[in-house]
Amino acid sequence: MMRLLRWKLVFLVICSMITLTKAQNNPILLFPKGAPDEAVQMVEKADIGGETGGSSVLRITNVSEPTITVYPAPQENASGAAMIVCPGGGYSILAYDLEGDEVCEWLNKIGITAVLLKYRVPRREGREKHEAPLQDIQRAIGYVRANARGLDIDPKRIGVMGFSAGAHLSAMASNSFAKRTYPAVDAADRVSCRPDFCLLVYPAYLDGENFRLAPELKVSAQTPPTMLIQTEDDKSYINSSLFYYYALKEAGVPAWMHLYSTGGHGYGLRNTGVAVNEWPERAENWFRELKIID
Repeated sequence: MMRLLRWKLVFLVICSMITLTKAQNNPILLFPKGAPDEAVQMVEKADIGGETGGSSVLRITNVSEPTITVYPAPQENASGAAMIVCPGGGYSILAYDLEGDEVCEWLNKIGITAVLLKYRVPRREGREKHEAPLQDIQRAIGYVRANARGLDIDPKRIGVMGFSAGAHLSAMASNSFAKRTYPAVDAADRVSCRPDFCLLVYPAYLDGENFRLAPELKVSAQTPPTMLIQTEDDKSYINSSLFYYYALKEAGVPAWMHLYSTGGHGYGLRNTGVAVNEWPERAENWFRELKIID
């Protein structure tokens, strides 16, 4: 009996590894006939950047064909929830492993299907920094919700999370869902693109001038429940979290913020030797409080 159980466990592990490999090797093109307003097809580039937590960072740029890559939660602990993951990089590059692949693997461990968004970078000349990426994330949310049954997820438990510029994009998606910002492609654009919850880790660009929120962010009572992770010594961006938290509070939106003294910016899930590295545990507690996971 024990031997049978052992072989069954080995089989499940192998199946999970095969599923993960298939997910990583099969990105889904969000706009099969070409992304909106993309006049020039760029050659995508990838390189290795500086170290974070003792490991290098994979950086991707020149993205003109946005995609999503689905990391299904293992069957043995799947919660039915899904999270769209938006790496940061100043809307110039995507920190694709630090704030992408590694995050998806963590989400899988706690039973959440992860959807890694490769949105368009760098910034398009003559357009707002977030304009093209907002089209990409709206399309991604709609696609995941429209295909919820095939992905074995609950269409009412689809969240977004992001880091730095990716957090700004996640906040934009949380407040810009009344209508699509691009012409409809198919049936996926007829379902809601409102995320059900939002996790922002060291968000950038959420604050505007004169101690106000950035003007493109229209926080309302319909903004989804949000958690923010921030450090005080992230001098360039601490006001992003503070101002956004205040706007959420004033709108009556359920909001949680974990503020740490040190940690800086751009740590992802890696161990950098500071207290903020515990943030995934706080996020797991939040997911449980919202009944996103058991």
